Amino acid sequence: MKWMSVRNPMTIVACSAALLACLPRSTAAQGVDSLGNPAVPTMTWIDKDTGHRIFELTPEPNSKGLYFNENAFTPDGTEMIYTVERSIHVLDMNTHKTRQLVAGPATDIVVGRKSPIVYFMKPNDPGLYAVGVDTGQILKVATLPARATISTLNADETFAAGTFTEVDLRSHPVVSNLKASSVRATQMDARLADHVPMALFTLNLITAEVRTILRSTDWLSHVQFSPADPNLLMYCHEGLWWKVDRIWTIRTDGIANQLIHRRTMNYEIAGHEFWDADGKTIWYDLQIPRGQNFYLASYNTDTRARHWYSVERDAWSIHYNAASDDSMFCGDGGDYAQVAKSKNGEWIELLSPRESPVPAEIDQAGLVQSGFFVTQHLVNMAHQDYTLEPNVRFSPDHKLVIFNSNMFGASHVYAVEVAKFMAH
Repeated sequence: MKWMSVRNPMTIVACSAALLACLPRSTAAQGVDSLGNPAVPTMTWIDKDTGHRIFELTPEPNSKGLYFNENAFTPDGTEMIYTVERSIHVLDMNTHKTRQLVAGPATDIVVGRKSPIVYFMKPNDPGLYAVGVDTGQILKVATLPARATISTLNADETFAAGTFTEVDLRSHPVVSNLKASSVRATQMDARLADHVPMALFTLNLITAEVRTILRSTDWLSHVQFSPADPNLLMYCHEGLWWKVDRIWTIRTDGIANQLIHRRTMNYEIAGHEFWDADGKTIWYDLQIPRGQNFYLASYNTDTRARHWYSVERDAWSIHYNAASDDSMFCGDGGDYAQVAKSKNGEWIELLSPRESPVPAEIDQAGLVQSGFFVTQHLVNMAHQDYTLEPNVRFSPDHKLVIFNSNMFGASHVYAVEVAKFMAH
């Protein structure tokens, strides 16, 4: 694969259509993965506990899908981006053939919603790169500030956004000297308490201008553009969730910095936020208090309407995701070590929303609307080591729920059919 670079990235960055036009068609072989395995599902079975059919989608050991709130599909929905170790791969959703796109190591992978382009970074390299999914050709797009990460791409692919620390973390010994054996909560608490100066920034993909839109000594993370509004950005104040008001939005010009959910109870938590396909609604895991009462909550950034759908303890999931029409949701469950302490929570779940009836005479605008979920098990995950989070998502046609699993040892990406299998 030929790598292309430029002396001055400011002069070569163009919008997605121009980038695609300059990338030649790839001649990469189809149907064989990077390890030489046949790129077809190597395993399929009917879950005896649920009656749903499951496919292994990625034949490469140690393959994983992207994080649950990140777009994984090309705009036409026919291909899915995933990783093997730190290389970038493509799965054809129709043929199940796989191919390597970028040998890596690659980090901070972002898939375009408008154009079949994947943006990524490399370790210890401030450059942002783009690769055409159809072509395999790579271009350097821009040079970013030191210690920057790109997290998201906006709806019309004119901006990317991310964060950077304004100092070297080695100058913050509380963070850099934490022992690897420290529990995650200790690490997160120390990172938040160290007040590392950070910045939230946008990158103009047409001019290559980097603009800081927010500075903070809080821990900024989970940056996500609205999939519909190109100027609306969601981010979080990271840390132990019961210590932070986590979910915020801001405009790309740096105005309207808005808290989405303010905690009102001791030990209340809200997090693992993600955008609805409408680009206006934010969904998040809400627990009042932590580990006792569970909800999948939403906030509409246009109308300010709020919905809280109650979730039974055994149906609580580390991550949720929504079908594009909100007709159904999915969850990846959790073992007893997770916050819900469920004794029967190790399932991939299908969640169907129901509204709680409210008499018209007492229905008041501005108050939280309540509902609940009817749940259905899709996959028995009793053999999952939940240190690998399944990170569920729907396929673009809503016929599959896609997830990561290590139930047989090495991690692979699997899909389960939403409809129960009917033998003919």
